[in-house]
Amino acid sequence: MKNKRLLIVTAVTCLALMLAVLPAISACGPKEPTLKIGIMTPSTGPAAEKGAPMGHANLDCIKYINDELGGVGGYKIEAVWLDSKYDANQVVTNVKKFMDKDCLLFGTASSKEMSAAMEIANRAEFPGLVCFNAPVLHRPPQHIYGQMTDYGDDWTAFAKYYMENIWKGPGKPKMALHLLNNTTGYGARDAAKAAADELGIDIISVDEHKADTTSEMDSLTRTKASNPDVLYISSTPAPTALIIKNAVDLGLYPGITIGLGHASITKALVDIAGADVVEGVYGVFPTVNWGDNVPGMAKMTEYCQKLHPDDYGNMDYITSWAQSLIMAEIVRLAVTNAGYEVLDKGGVEAWRAVEKYGIQKLNYDVKGLHGPVSYTPGDNRLAKSLRIFQIQKGAIAPITDWIEAPLVKYEEFDWFGK
Repeated sequence: MKNKRLLIVTAVTCLALMLAVLPAISACGPKEPTLKIGIMTPSTGPAAEKGAPMGHANLDCIKYINDELGGVGGYKIEAVWLDSKYDANQVVTNVKKFMDKDCLLFGTASSKEMSAAMEIANRAEFPGLVCFNAPVLHRPPQHIYGQMTDYGDDWTAFAKYYMENIWKGPGKPKMALHLLNNTTGYGARDAAKAAADELGIDIISVDEHKADTTSEMDSLTRTKASNPDVLYISSTPAPTALIIKNAVDLGLYPGITIGLGHASITKALVDIAGADVVEGVYGVFPTVNWGDNVPGMAKMTEYCQKLHPDDYGNMDYITSWAQSLIMAEIVRLAVTNAGYEVLDKGGVEAWRAVEKYGIQKLNYDVKGLHGPVSYTPGDNRLAKSLRIFQIQKGAIAPITDWIEAPLVKYEEFDWFGK
């Protein structure tokens, strides 16, 4: 009897050991094949008011694609997400990690991130998709692609709208520029240098500010002394809110027109500055608005309200949800046209296949969330349309239909990039 009990205990012990070992054996087995993409957002640091909701949207959308659509082309998407902290050195580290982990392409939220990433990415032929885009990132075109129109397109669209619909005086209107001291600001500056004279606008001053600026009273005091008709700001929400507050304190606004590039005009701006402060401010944005009747709105709204309800109403969420849809479509096309075996090898051959058979084969409506994306040889902007908005009673409301932004070959100007 004693021996029987010993045998039973021994058998139970062995069974327990086998069950404990099985997960480890399973973990060592073949991993489900996936399509890896790299995503970085400035979710902490001086641009976190934009980066945090953008990171949420990127990953929420990938979850939707995997959970409800079963991935793309028969494969789940594996998102390798990293925080850039809005820091150039961290960006370079992140890009190297994406390449080391055999990501097929990578996306950045901001033009500043991509300006730090583009040298190493272009040299390696590692394709990148930037959400908030600047001319210097894709002119001349190499391996970086703009998801949407760029900050130069913003300025040109607003300037044309201003001349046709707002400016009533004789002669040239006087425009002051206030620009974030990176590609977010410099894209608008380059467009103004290229087109202000042709449009009949006098650029009277160009001031720069930092992302963590605490006061622009001095620069705006100088601006006020120049008696401008319009102030154009190309920046992110927090410094833009500060600049507009300072303009109000100085009695500069209301009284002049204020226009914003698309990195500024989002729900975060209204929340930070206060609806009464930014009432009447104009801006440019390349996506639809929340609640617009487009095919992709319902599912995006569902996931946003379920997973990150505080982001609802923030147009930055829309841009990054759309970015993930586009990246998924790119890898779907690449795996369909080139085959999983080519992509699974990683490295430059896989990256070339993603460009040739994915990015350059795009013809995708992005479920109506912004203009359709397609590749045109010589133009690395994938979507080419935007709208003018105005802040009205705290809401960011579209006031124009879609405007097509023409290609500007900035590299033909001898001052470009200097």
